[in-house]
Amino acid sequence: MPFLVDTTKRSDQEEMMDDFSIGGDLLRDVLDKLENINRWLGGNLVTVNSLKKVLKNHPKEQEIIIADLGCGHGDILRDVAKFGKKNGYKFKLIGFDANPTAIAYANELSKAYPEISFMVEDIFSDAFKKRKFDVVLATLFFHHFKEKPLVTFLEKTLNQTKKAVIVNDLHRHKLAYYLFKLLSVFISNKMIINDGLISVLRGFKRKDLEVISNKLKVKPQISWKWAFRWQWILKKV
Repeated sequence: MPFLVDTTKRSDQEEMMDDFSIGGDLLRDVLDKLENINRWLGGNLVTVNSLKKVLKNHPKEQEIIIADLGCGHGDILRDVAKFGKKNGYKFKLIGFDANPTAIAYANELSKAYPEISFMVEDIFSDAFKKRKFDVVLATLFFHHFKEKPLVTFLEKTLNQTKKAVIVNDLHRHKLAYYLFKLLSVFISNKMIINDGLISVLRGFKRKDLEVISNKLKVKPQISWKWAFRWQWILKKV
């Protein structure tokens, strides 16, 4: 198969999911199927394992405030809550998403987790900028940003965060693109197929993450994980 797709530069093509007005059963189906795909490929573990690293020496009796940006229907925070309970951490978990349908669904699915709350809030709003966290999570979220606004946002977010920003995002690679194209044969939801392929092309190469880290003046921890994911940890000095 000829590798015709160009991954030299990040794509700026918009995904259907970027339209926050999308809701109803369509969005719920998309969120459910994305969760299943990510679990099957082991993607959610990248975020949880990153959190293990960051909290390695944190006193367990101290409350830890963790924000999840672009939380969708809250699957990452439910995984984090399970990890916290299993390991004796005292978590306060807050999910942020601009789509009210996603937040409503997240609340429905998270009733058994009193440590989790969700908010419909624009992360660029003044209200969000005033918030303080110990750790910020961004799973498959930052590829939606162009580089300049991403750097600006991360500068502000690092100032709001005591310990680290943990990023789990896509590796922009030809093989990743064609593997997802092959996987899409088994996916019935056209939005997932469309957005999945665009997401890969909006993903990052290691050099992209290094350049952004240099602009932020932080020393990052960057590791490649299956399936074509970057574990990118920005720790406070």
